[in-house]
Amino acid sequence: MAAVVLAATRLLRGPGSWGGARLRFGAPACRQFSSGGAYPSIPLSSPLPGVPTPVFATVDGQEKFETKITTLDNGLRVASQNKFGQFCTSTDRFGSKDEILLTLEKHGGICDCQTSRDTTMYAVSADSKGLDTVVGLLADVVLHPRLTDEELEMTRMAVQFELEDLNMRPDPEPLLTEMIHEAAYRGNTVGLHRFCPTENVAKIDREVLHSYLRNYYTPDRMVLAAVGVEHSLLVECARKYLLGTRPAWGSGKAVDVDRSVAQYTGGIVKLERDMSNVSLGPAPFPELTHIMIGLESCSFLEGDFIPFAVLNMMMGGGGSFSAGGPGKGMFTRLYLNVLNRHHWMYNATSYHHSYEDTGLLCIHASADPRQVREMVEIITKEFILMAGTVDEVELERAKTQLMSMLMMNLESRPVIFEDVGRQVLATCSRKLPQELCALIRNVKPEDIKRVASQMLRRKPAVAALGDLTDLPTYEHVQAALSSKDGRLPRTYRLFR
Repeated sequence: MAAVVLAATRLLRGPGSWGGARLRFGAPACRQFSSGGAYPSIPLSSPLPGVPTPVFATVDGQEKFETKITTLDNGLRVASQNKFGQFCTSTDRFGSKDEILLTLEKHGGICDCQTSRDTTMYAVSADSKGLDTVVGLLADVVLHPRLTDEELEMTRMAVQFELEDLNMRPDPEPLLTEMIHEAAYRGNTVGLHRFCPTENVAKIDREVLHSYLRNYYTPDRMVLAAVGVEHSLLVECARKYLLGTRPAWGSGKAVDVDRSVAQYTGGIVKLERDMSNVSLGPAPFPELTHIMIGLESCSFLEGDFIPFAVLNMMMGGGGSFSAGGPGKGMFTRLYLNVLNRHHWMYNATSYHHSYEDTGLLCIHASADPRQVREMVEIITKEFILMAGTVDEVELERAKTQLMSMLMMNLESRPVIFEDVGRQVLATCSRKLPQELCALIRNVKPEDIKRVASQMLRRKPAVAALGDLTDLPTYEHVQAALSSKDGRLPRTYRLFR
């Protein structure tokens, strides 16, 4: 950062347009120090006189601080990643309470909660000197939540509001994601509702929560991860606050833990809805029908996870009004083959959801309700083309973009500790960024063709939202994905 500031300072003081401006306004042609001495003209490639030589960080592709992992006697895993700086980031799986904010403020701390389909993570960023306090607070939040009646009632109201917002918001992506999982894994594991059904909100009380905590908040299902701390200090704090502590729900053993493995079923979930009045302002929003088609990929523990990630990046896509430019995906297949050729399509985006025992690669598309059938056929054709010829240039672009995104995200401490926590939770180890980049570089065109061909052998999962009058039947979508060209079977109507 210092080098950038120095360069900017020299740019403002060096010869050129600014020198001409000075002459125009009557400034002396020869620049001077405040002491009156002349300032010599020095090219940008030369160091400034009297300024110490800067020391730059070296980049050799290797992390100097590998992730250290320790397992406590009760099964809880402690993982840390050292990093320069005085701030540390800690997390513990499950549990949170707002009362920690006042204590965190004393250490310049902030907190955050993230919930996905398979994990819950609570994060705290604070001055590393407050590590003991931070771990103590996290342990108290996880193991000794009070769950007062007032808190429960406020939470019920918040959940009710989120459910209403989910059904009213103009962006359908969260709801479609919920629907495509329900279609792909009908009645099991990640196909179960992530959002609480409205009829169940009032039924959740302290007894229900304690039952859940007793079954799933166990040490063997937890990881305490931190970035920017000494591993020995973190282990010491973990032993102090997380070992041999009796939780608020008692010390009874878990009796009703769901250990089932995800079963991909395929299928269709449809939701007929009037989308003509979803605009939040006075300007009308075009009525659209939203379709998401998905196929089973693989879990993030399998070797094919990397080829699938590259395939997803190669498909790319986005909205028809996305800002273009480098890194925005304007050269991905869904832009070149779909959005650039079919002006009436408002969106075509690829997503890859991956879990410990399964995965789902899907494409979301939006268009006018009268063109739903044509839109579905365009998407099924793109799925078929995945198993066709892969251009070397587009593959290298996708791999470079994936590595760039990976390394850019890992510049952030919260992302690093989340990566540490998730990997250690799933595999008891962590792959370093350079290992992942090496795996990405090794992906060949035949790998993309192989994983795409395997994926196309599965039954599709389909989610549809909006005016579904012209939606093809599920059997026709399945037939198109089983064909050579992705075309839907022709239909003939005597009357319209």
